[in-house]
Amino acid sequence: MARFDKLTVLTKMGAAPVVPVFYHSDAAYACSIVKACYDGGIRTFEFTNRGDCAHEVFAEIVKFAARECPEMAVGVGSVVEPATAALYIQLGACFVVGPLFNPDVAKICNRRGILYTPGCGSVSEAGFAQEAGCDLCKVFPGDVLGPQFVKGILAPMPWSKFMVTGGVEPSRENLSAWFNAGVYCVGMGSKLFPKNATPAEISDKCRNALEFIETLRK
Repeated sequence: MARFDKLTVLTKMGAAPVVPVFYHSDAAYACSIVKACYDGGIRTFEFTNRGDCAHEVFAEIVKFAARECPEMAVGVGSVVEPATAALYIQLGACFVVGPLFNPDVAKICNRRGILYTPGCGSVSEAGFAQEAGCDLCKVFPGDVLGPQFVKGILAPMPWSKFMVTGGVEPSRENLSAWFNAGVYCVGMGSKLFPKNATPAEISDKCRNALEFIETLRK
């Protein structure tokens, strides 16, 4: 069962608006990355369903986070069908993210009070997702759609909340473009985890990104 409900997760994403997007087949290493992000101020972490037996690694991350990162909400990404969503919810996923919108996934998540953030690439997709109870939609792929896409949707639909994923970087220029366009939070993958980076370096990247975003919001 999820340790945090839908509203709590959404609030965490808004308060610390960087969501790491990460996958690794080694559970111990993945847990070390979760801890590094937590130490840097991150409070939501997306582990992607991208490898064989990924759910087994996820189960270990959830247990680790409960012990070592008590305020971290762990969710699952790359979910495209309801069976996968149900599996991860049973393992303790606090939120479910997908590259596309599947209304059947929305039904399962709504029934269990789990935040579902589907990928949307058009105004219509975002509208259909909102009708299905999705409070936060994912702009994906972000590097293709661009900040102007977010700004354009928010003009006629100002109630919308968006998380952008794909090509987001922990740089001032990139973060400024997205948050000035009006995103609620960002999902950040490989740019947050440079090759051979130490846990301390990852913590610093998370901390610096969060501090800079805070200046943009003032």
